[in-house]
Amino acid sequence: MTAKLTLVSHLLCPYVQRAAIVLAEKGIVFERITIDLANKPDWFLKISPLGKTPVLLVDGQPIFESAVICEYLEETTPTPLHPHDPVARAQHRGWMEFGSAVLNAIAGLYAAPDDAQLAAKAEDVAAKFRQVEEALPASAEGPFFAGAHFSMVDAVFGPVFRYFDVLDAVEGLDFFATTPRLLAWRAALAGRRSVRGAVRADYPALLRHFLLARQSALSRRMVANAELAAQ
Repeated sequence: MTAKLTLVSHLLCPYVQRAAIVLAEKGIVFERITIDLANKPDWFLKISPLGKTPVLLVDGQPIFESAVICEYLEETTPTPLHPHDPVARAQHRGWMEFGSAVLNAIAGLYAAPDDAQLAAKAEDVAAKFRQVEEALPASAEGPFFAGAHFSMVDAVFGPVFRYFDVLDAVEGLDFFATTPRLLAWRAALAGRRSVRGAVRADYPALLRHFLLARQSALSRRMVANAELAAQ
């Protein structure tokens, strides 16, 4: 690809991360511009009809929505991340959509206003993880969703699991108690250079600040945990 690529980003956006991971996996050189979604610049609103990140500028022409960006990159660059078989490829696209559903469930978790709703949202996330567990291959087949080959589904779930680098420290929440293959997959993705490089080094601190600022049941539990740890 000879076009100039610019990825318009937000520091915490998991959908930006999946696009950045795909670009890195394909070895594509790109520029990254970070904006504040709470104070969107006028130029961004002109290229993002939904007012969301990511947007990929291809020689200045905007492509919005992360799934569309990933499919564009798959169609126009080497190093395919989708399976060759059409049925398997369609199944992978389905699991990419499921990854977005997991992100929505996580958003519900950190927005839950009270402990009862927090527990319900936590079970929703855990239930979705149990569904993914059943779809994962045996560990002997390889560390990733499709076995040995890193795929688009891996690019989607790397940012999903990154939330739990912070959420693991919250007392009373256990999302991986019955999902050993999922835990192994999470560890493999966490060690992948493309996944690590999709965020800044201060991402965990930024995420903690974001979660605390929600003033939700999760925020209060995080504060209580910190106070106990300080005693």
